[in-house]
Amino acid sequence: MKIISLESKPGLAEGEILREKAKPVKDINDEIRDTAREMVQAMHRGKGVGLAGPQVGLSRRIFVTHADKDEIRVFINPSIIWTSQEETACEEGCLSVPGVWAEVKRPGKVKVQAWNEKGRAFTLEAAGALARVIQHEYDHLEGILFIDRIGESKREKLLARLGKSKKTR
Repeated sequence: MKIISLESKPGLAEGEILREKAKPVKDINDEIRDTAREMVQAMHRGKGVGLAGPQVGLSRRIFVTHADKDEIRVFINPSIIWTSQEETACEEGCLSVPGVWAEVKRPGKVKVQAWNEKGRAFTLEAAGALARVIQHEYDHLEGILFIDRIGESKREKLLARLGKSKKTR
């Protein structure tokens, strides 16, 4: 699998893959391990804390994270199996929507099942920043962007501002 760089990836208007539900990874092999390594490198180059397959042109259910004070993690074919009722609001941004930040409410804790790059199944309960990053990246696998989780009028203002900034480049 060849990933596209964040610098050359399509913008929101052209990025239909960002709106599609990603397909499962069939085999966890050297190719998917290489893909995960490339995604981690791309995430770090972009100064992000998470990156999902659709963001780099791959319609596959894989994402990587490196949240504050946490290790680098690879999630293949993840499922969020539980979320807390308690929600927290926090400002989010996205490598696929550069320059746009908005406050998003999400459950404060999650439990996720997935496979790692070695093909081992795991279950992880996460809170705080890691829980938020997991939910944000999982949304990408479902074709959802963080801007879909804010009010319509606020989203329209943010997208209008994004459109104006693109025209001035």
